[in-house]
Amino acid sequence: MPDFDRSPEGLAFSPAVLAAQERLGGRERYRTAEWPIDISRDLAQFIATQRSLFLATASAAGQPYVQHRGGPPGFLQVLDSRTLGMADLPGNQQYITIGNLSENDRVELFLIDYMHRKRVKIWGRGRMVEDDPVLVERLKMPGNPPWTSRALLITVEAWDVNCPQHIPQRFEAADVAAAIEERERKIAALEAELAALRGQ
Repeated sequence: MPDFDRSPEGLAFSPAVLAAQERLGGRERYRTAEWPIDISRDLAQFIATQRSLFLATASAAGQPYVQHRGGPPGFLQVLDSRTLGMADLPGNQQYITIGNLSENDRVELFLIDYMHRKRVKIWGRGRMVEDDPVLVERLKMPGNPPWTSRALLITVEAWDVNCPQHIPQRFEAADVAAAIEERERKIAALEAELAALRGQ
């Protein structure tokens, strides 16, 4: 018996959603579905490469809010098989995410890798930690402001991998620059080899 209902019905498929699936098709596809909870090795590796994610929260009244979070690969860290963490960096001082989490701890993360056309949804419970400087220091990345003093912890309840349909393929500027640099090195090596052959 699971420690909570991690079926789609328990997390995302409300009665209205189920009715729409019955009416429009798709209900049979998800009738016996169950999403994993523990962070797999493949998911951990995927998370470790991400430079960007979207974080969804809602107020107690249900007002939704989606926030972008980004940083160097590794800014979102797997702390154990059911816990994710990241430093909470200073922003525009609206504090909507902090306020929402104080009254409604439900969160969803949406991670998308445009290069490999892969996306992952992660449901969980979030909380801000302000009284653990050791944890905050562990989650900070090089270049983070020294006054960063909060961390966001997410207890994972379930996750699901979406199909790549409709994801446009895009590439990070740093990856493109590295590929161009590698090509230039190969061209230079070939030109040097050709010059040597001509000299003979």
